[in-house]
Amino acid sequence: MFEAVLFDLDGTFADTAPDLAAALNRLRGDLALPPVPLEQLRPLTSQGVRGMLKGGLEMLPTDARYAEFYDRFLQYYSQDICVETALFPGIEPLLEALERRRWPWGIVTNKAQRFTLPLLARLGCAKRAACVVSGDSARRAKPAAQPMQLACALLARRPESCLYVGDDLRDIQAGRAAGMVTVAVRYGYLGDGEPIEDWGADHVVDDAHEIAALAGIH
Repeated sequence: MFEAVLFDLDGTFADTAPDLAAALNRLRGDLALPPVPLEQLRPLTSQGVRGMLKGGLEMLPTDARYAEFYDRFLQYYSQDICVETALFPGIEPLLEALERRRWPWGIVTNKAQRFTLPLLARLGCAKRAACVVSGDSARRAKPAAQPMQLACALLARRPESCLYVGDDLRDIQAGRAAGMVTVAVRYGYLGDGEPIEDWGADHVVDDAHEIAALAGIH
């Protein structure tokens, strides 16, 4: 039924929250503020820098120093992009199973390419991925369909033959807009919006082993 599996990056493929939280807490340290616990920041990770600055510093884009802190956050993150980041449990066996069957897999993320590619390289996945679509690869980012359509073009696969796996409402919206079969993962960051059951995903799973089952890999 499926010919390819595509993954969101942060919160679906890799647990990047520890290193993103570390960058945020470096900013707090610059302001002589105590660190925020990782578990408090984890749900905000899929919202990108804006979510981290809002949750960790109560800072909004309208604040006078927002651009300064936005850039400093990204500088800190780029310096330590893969210190504690790791693939989620079950992802590596799933990739190996896909590769044994010569099924292509790829990444479609809203993370900028200048962070996506180095991170995947340090995780040992950059050369294994059949496609990598970042937040600045297409004309519009998720929840628009364009990144998904670009991934299909790079893989030479029809959208309906692709399984897209994500941990954020925007992932499911983008996958559905492109005509893909969508999978929402409970183990991800999930954000602080509506419950995962209300996202409209075709499937909701608890772990990566269930993704393998959906893809027909046993």
